[in-house]
Amino acid sequence: MWCLRDVRVRYKQSFLGVLWAILQPLALMVMFTVIFSYLAPVPSGGIPYPLFSYTGVLPWSLFAAMIVAGVPSLAANITLVTKVKMPREIIPVGVALANLADFGVASILFVGMFLFYQITLSWTVLWVIPLLVIQTVLALGVVLLGAALNVIYRDIRFIVPLAMQLWMYASPIIYPVDLVPEQWRLLYFLNPMAATIDGYRRVLLLGVAPDHTALAFALAVSALLFVLGLGVFRKLEPTFADII
Repeated sequence: MWCLRDVRVRYKQSFLGVLWAILQPLALMVMFTVIFSYLAPVPSGGIPYPLFSYTGVLPWSLFAAMIVAGVPSLAANITLVTKVKMPREIIPVGVALANLADFGVASILFVGMFLFYQITLSWTVLWVIPLLVIQTVLALGVVLLGAALNVIYRDIRFIVPLAMQLWMYASPIIYPVDLVPEQWRLLYFLNPMAATIDGYRRVLLLGVAPDHTALAFALAVSALLFVLGLGVFRKLEPTFADII
C-alpha cells in the first residue's frame, strides 16, 4: 500500500511520467557508451557495449534509487513518524520498494535491446530472481540503517549521494570483473553489488550461472547488513518522535 502511494505521488503532475524510469538509466548507458566505447575503450568481452553497460546500469539504478529515496524518508514524513501508530520501518522500506516499479518499466528497454542485438536467453535467466532478491536485501539494510541514523545526524542525507557515486565505481558497471587482478578478486566481491552485477551479465548475456563463491559472499554480506540495519533501526525507533 505504501509503495503504491509513493509511486502515485512521484509521477503526479510529472510531464514525462513513467518515461523518467527509462530516461535515467538510458542517459547513463549512452554516456558510458560514448566515453568507454569510443573515447577510452574498455573491454566488454565481445558483448556490444550498450548492452554490456545497460546490464550493469539497470540494476545499479534500482539499487541507488532505493537508497537515495529511502534514507531521508523518515525526516520527510515527520507527521507519520510522530503521530501515526505503526511500525515505522514501513516508511523507509515502502519508499525504497516503490522503485521496483521504475525497474520494471526500464526493463522494457532491456527487452528491446535483446531483440535488437539478437541475444537469445537461456534457462539461466531464472537466476535474475535470486540476484534481485540479494540486491534488494542489501539495499533495505542500507536504507534502514541510513534512515535511522539520518534522524539523529541530518547530514547523512548529504553523504549518501557521494557514497553512491564511489560505490558505483567500485562495482563492475562500466568495466568487466576480469579487469580486477585475480589476487584482489575475493576482496572485491565483498562488495555485494560487484557479485550481483557480474551475475546479471553471466546469466543474461553469457548464458552461464553466476560465480557461486561470489554470490555466497554477496548473500552473506547483504543478510548481515540487513540484520544490522533492522537492529539499529528498532533500537533507535523509540527516540524518533522526540528527536525528529
